[in-house]
Amino acid sequence: MDERTAWIGFHAIEGVSLRRLERLLEQYGSALAAWQAPEAELRALGLPEGPLARLLAARRSGLPEKVLKQAAQAGAQVLIYPDEEYPPLLREIASPPLALFVRGTLEPRDLRAVALVGTREASNYGVQVARAFAAEFAQAGVTVVSGLARGIDRAAHEATLEAGGRTIAVLGTGIDVVYPAGHRGLAQRIVEQGALVTEFLPGTPPHAGNFPVRNRIISGLSLGVVVVEAPARSGALITANFALDQNRAVYAVPGPIFSAGTSGILRLLREGATPVGTARDVLEDLQLETRQMALPIAARVPEAARPVMAALGREAKHIDELAAELGLGIAQLSALLLELQLEGLVTDLGAQHYALTGSVLAGGGKR
Repeated sequence: MDERTAWIGFHAIEGVSLRRLERLLEQYGSALAAWQAPEAELRALGLPEGPLARLLAARRSGLPEKVLKQAAQAGAQVLIYPDEEYPPLLREIASPPLALFVRGTLEPRDLRAVALVGTREASNYGVQVARAFAAEFAQAGVTVVSGLARGIDRAAHEATLEAGGRTIAVLGTGIDVVYPAGHRGLAQRIVEQGALVTEFLPGTPPHAGNFPVRNRIISGLSLGVVVVEAPARSGALITANFALDQNRAVYAVPGPIFSAGTSGILRLLREGATPVGTARDVLEDLQLETRQMALPIAARVPEAARPVMAALGREAKHIDELAAELGLGIAQLSALLLELQLEGLVTDLGAQHYALTGSVLAGGGKR
């Protein structure tokens, strides 16, 4: 048992929020000490009977160790709230999860994220809109967040992947449970080009009550939420409400007035959501190009591409020269250069010559 395992143990106990754990941390100095504290002390500190009973049972059964083992078997990493890799935007919400289970990767560039959500019973119009928005976000280097559901969510994930972008799917199940089951192939593609994320313990099935809870993470990972199509009773409206509570922007795409999927959109518009007709409207409103350049350069350079950055300077270099200098194959180097171009760090000057962008040089040269 160590500090990290103790955090995961508290996460696994229903009724222990970050605020409650912080009070225990103030008293005991560490999660491990709080986890091992005597029952009488915990009761005297005001820990309610329900969470206390669950904590004692979890200690006896070795629950956190079992959770870690299940996560490892699923190929997932576990991020706890104190980790540097824990999503910064998610720290800002009122009830961040103590731990996240992740398959795939979360990267610094995912700070530039927008959620695309909507009904599971999407019309052809809704699917077309979701795909168009997602593709343009991907081309702009914006990560698309959604919920892996049928309809709008699936269209958003698929179009992002097809455009070569990054996408994050927030699950209402355990990290080892894909729902709907027919989306297993899509889930695997997301792992390779983004991440699956959930707060639910491995093995958690798709209970109906999980999905409204997970929606706060969809909005929490995003700078704004775009609702494409939503009937009067829709989980997408719950996500929009969470976004408002989290001081995130909410956008609504107008639709045909006779469509059932437009009633929720009209409600959002009446309540002050910003109407948008293109992804460009969202990008401009969130000033995402400015946000990209504001990120620290070091945070935007993938580890594998750092030698390429170090080898480049103000003077252009041919790809063959770079490949020889770095000992890389042309295909591998081309992929790294493309990634750096998408981050706005390297410029293709033509005829396979590359150099650092002016903003990088102005910010302090090679990093």
